[in-house]
Amino acid sequence: MTLSRHILESQRQAPRARGELSVLLLQLAFAGKIFSHALRRSALDGRLGPTGDRNVQGEATKQLDVFGNNTIVEAFARSELVAAIVSEELDEPREIACGERASYVLCVDPLDGSSNSDVNGVVATIFGVYRPPRENGAEASLARVRSGRDQVAAGYIMYGPSTIFVYTTGSGVHGFTLDHDIGEFLLTHPQMECPPHGPYYAANLANLQDWDAGAQEYVRHLAAGLDRTYSLRYSGALVADVHRSLLEGGIYLYPADRQHPSGKLRLAYECAPLAFVLEQAGGAASTGTSAVLDAPFESIHQRVPFAGGSRDEVAMLERFTRDRR
Repeated sequence: MTLSRHILESQRQAPRARGELSVLLLQLAFAGKIFSHALRRSALDGRLGPTGDRNVQGEATKQLDVFGNNTIVEAFARSELVAAIVSEELDEPREIACGERASYVLCVDPLDGSSNSDVNGVVATIFGVYRPPRENGAEASLARVRSGRDQVAAGYIMYGPSTIFVYTTGSGVHGFTLDHDIGEFLLTHPQMECPPHGPYYAANLANLQDWDAGAQEYVRHLAAGLDRTYSLRYSGALVADVHRSLLEGGIYLYPADRQHPSGKLRLAYECAPLAFVLEQAGGAASTGTSAVLDAPFESIHQRVPFAGGSRDEVAMLERFTRDRR
């Protein structure tokens, strides 16, 4: 089962579907193939290392950050389906098209885990496709997006030992592995389900002393193995750690800290898309106090605390957070 066939068969199950979302997802997969090829050749083609510039977040950009962003933008430049693209690498939304067909806003982190790129570690592209409410024929705009609940599709393309495309349109989560020999994404993980609890937790414990008391006590509780035995697994790449939680159970968390009192991860193109995937797979994602998908949008680069994975572990974190407030 190829990705294109799977998307088209899913489209047939929605009688009112016009095919635009199918085209959009297939174009994302096409961009993923280009990026996968570029990553495999990045050392040979001299694309590793920093650019010497910083993005709007004040973070040093890698050459692959820029390449990934340009690949996504160019993939949709003439599609007339996307009104705007919001990217970690863009100061402001990039307006692409207008009119009746441009129903979607695409939010993307082109290269999650970019610090891993120079050491041959796992990296990924995260995407969330939003269809904001349109009143009186108004154009689609992120300013009209209320929360992550306005997503109609989300997922990620993870570049590791294999390239995997994971997506949801609100009817379950499916994973496809790229067969480089034939250039197709093939269904390898149908109807992915996140276990209700799991044996792993992933967090940057170097920041532990800067977290609030609830998050600190929660991680110490897991490490002590008072309920069940947990093992620490942390790769430094958000998608890689969430993907493990999705497949094997457990939790990834990046709480607020002294340096980032509102959280470190971005809502529109990191947390909300991954939360949509996790919820559709039977898992959960929380800010520590409420569902990530219910967090109201305030700005395009808005940050929130994030914890995602198995329902039991996420619910336990919320209990620790509430009890220590």
